[in-house]
Amino acid sequence: MKKILYIIFTVFFTVIIFTGCQDRTSLTAPSSPNPKSGSADFTRYVSIGNSITAGYQSGALFQSGQIYAYGNLIAQQTGSPTFEEPLISDPGIGGRMKVASISPFAISVDPSSGTPLNLSYPAPYNNLGVPGATVYDVLNATSSKTCASYLFGGSANIFFDIILRGAGSQFAQTKLLHPTFVTIWIGANDVLGYATSGGVSPSSPTATPTFQFLYNQMADSIASLGAKVVVANVPDVTSIPFFNTVGPMMALETPWSALKGLGVVGLVYEKHGEYVGTGVADSTALLTGQVLITLTGSSYAGLLGKPTGQFYRDNHYPALPPGIDTTKPFGFHPQNPWPDALILDASEIQTAQASTQAFNATISTLASAHGWGLVDIYSIFNQMRANDFQGGTMVNGIDFFTTYVSGGLFTLDGVHPTAQAQGIIANAFLSVINQKFGSNYSMINVSTLPNSLILAKKSTLLSKYPYFENGSFKNLLF
Repeated sequence: MKKILYIIFTVFFTVIIFTGCQDRTSLTAPSSPNPKSGSADFTRYVSIGNSITAGYQSGALFQSGQIYAYGNLIAQQTGSPTFEEPLISDPGIGGRMKVASISPFAISVDPSSGTPLNLSYPAPYNNLGVPGATVYDVLNATSSKTCASYLFGGSANIFFDIILRGAGSQFAQTKLLHPTFVTIWIGANDVLGYATSGGVSPSSPTATPTFQFLYNQMADSIASLGAKVVVANVPDVTSIPFFNTVGPMMALETPWSALKGLGVVGLVYEKHGEYVGTGVADSTALLTGQVLITLTGSSYAGLLGKPTGQFYRDNHYPALPPGIDTTKPFGFHPQNPWPDALILDASEIQTAQASTQAFNATISTLASAHGWGLVDIYSIFNQMRANDFQGGTMVNGIDFFTTYVSGGLFTLDGVHPTAQAQGIIANAFLSVINQKFGSNYSMINVSTLPNSLILAKKSTLLSKYPYFENGSFKNLLF
């Protein structure tokens, strides 16, 4: 192919301001509210969960993102007297992604690392969200080598060491705090790892019976503490920008009509378990999401049609897999197909969505059985995505979309929410708290929160990002 394929999207801006460590502790509350309202009591509040709970943004955990974690926002709105977080100095830990260039749009990963700021805090943190945590980990993980990712996949997760500090699991430390109120949002990582790896690793989501057993065990344990509880269910992970950015742009930018004369009818890809590709996705399938290209695939989209083995070199294959011939045009030939690790085909999408629905049925049943509030994040996110085609979702005068970067909801990793999206999530929890417990806590004015990109003045500019400089999208932790 003579034409290099670039993945494009529209970004509206003339001035882009990147927010730093802005400590807006008051946010929308001019004075501290009473932590007790209705039958809710936020005197001792604990937030349990994964990376979204932790305040993870753009591939890293860092202080100027953590302060906008939904749990911290809830604590401020409810007047909780103490809400300690495991703060990490900027640029954080994990590999923080930053915009390296506006036009062409390119992302780099900061090679430096932050350090924990309050490891010596003499009690458990109130925000116990651990990036990468699964349902198994809430009761069982106490360190980087007792978490599910290590026990079942051999991958140690240092965030367990940083946040739990060897003092017990998330549940054990919650118990030590004698909480009066607990929020729990866990379960996304039980399917996310499968999805972000293109259905490659792990080989499948957590089995539904296993999820049911573990969530029930966790729910019974939390219930024994006597605190008021609100839980959130699992979003449709296949609907986030990580999966819905690259495929449609490939459909729009590739000259499929011209390629038909060369016998190319669509993207030739590997189905799970094969090397020589038998899957074919035409432009319609790419545009409508019948197959999903991961955001990682943006690094290889510009190589379509070229005789290259760049994917195998980048991923340190000791030799080419059987049947692969990198002298063939990449992505357009069965012997040099688009890799399985960069795509979710129809069956893999169905697997992820079916698991999510089964998990959410379990969460709903157990929340009802224990008299807990339930935040239907699944429906909220899906409705916001549907609203993209109706002019977006307006919140406090801002139109939000689920699109990558320009939509305002997701940070640069295409998975984790911006500070403003964290405010939307916090409001969803507060709304359920008020309804369930007869409280009257005020909602957050989302427009007072910073975003990853602040658009000072709108003007249409078409930007392109052919690759992500110096970095990758590995280790994205919900």
